[in-house]
Amino acid sequence: MAKADGESRYCQPKFGWRFFGRELKRRREAAKLSQDELGRRVICSGSYIGQFEKALRKPQLEIAVRLDPVLGTDGLFARMCEELIDNPSYADCFREVAYLQGLATSIREYAPIFVPGLLQTAAYARAVFLGGHPFASEEDIESRVTNRLARARILRDPTKPLLWALLDESVIRRKVGGAAAMHEQLSHIAALVRRRHIGLQVLPFDAGAPLLDGALTLMAFEDVPPVAYSEGHLSGNLLDDPSVVEECERSYDFATAVALSPAESLSLITSVAEEYGHE
Repeated sequence: MAKADGESRYCQPKFGWRFFGRELKRRREAAKLSQDELGRRVICSGSYIGQFEKALRKPQLEIAVRLDPVLGTDGLFARMCEELIDNPSYADCFREVAYLQGLATSIREYAPIFVPGLLQTAAYARAVFLGGHPFASEEDIESRVTNRLARARILRDPTKPLLWALLDESVIRRKVGGAAAMHEQLSHIAALVRRRHIGLQVLPFDAGAPLLDGALTLMAFEDVPPVAYSEGHLSGNLLDDPSVVEECERSYDFATAVALSPAESLSLITSVAEEYGHE
């Protein structure tokens, strides 16, 4: 992902969902219900209720409909949910995506242009940020790089999340930051694969037209439904409608089916890294 972590201007603020969450918490506490108890009554987990209250997730309409009789709110949450779902101005920001990545049991990423943020080295990340923000101060660039590298700490856990990266071949061929930076970056990815910290496939040029037309992140969790995050230039959308997430997962699966095998992908990454190392 090319954007800086936490850059809320890339997405429009979702004040309506924050209000929904605050109101849900207020009404739940007034009813003297814990998040777990409310979750049981509306058929979802307590942690899912907690994510609604923090405006990290948007409830499906059917859950909002079930909230009203339990909390005695006379259709309030159903009406708010319908209004907010129909309003395209409420987009989710990447800050929430970074938070959810820390909770995920598995993350699957498709990267069409840049190495995914969780896998970036300092030199590569710096080149990405300088490319997008050529007039930013040195302090600003260093802060962005530091924040990005800090996110990679979630990969140190030996049990979660499981990270599977699908890289378009253009990602490894585009010389971001120069040959030395690319050699270091691809060597870093290869080392993660060899240590079995991540899974990796490369979608080669000869696979034909890409099945995915933008960056995509799929996240799965222990006790709440999965989400998808799609990203374009200066925009991002956190998607949690089950049918939409399922369609994203299907497209990702189709793309991996025509990609190089993990062994072939590692061989290609290693070969291209060596080429950069000899420049």
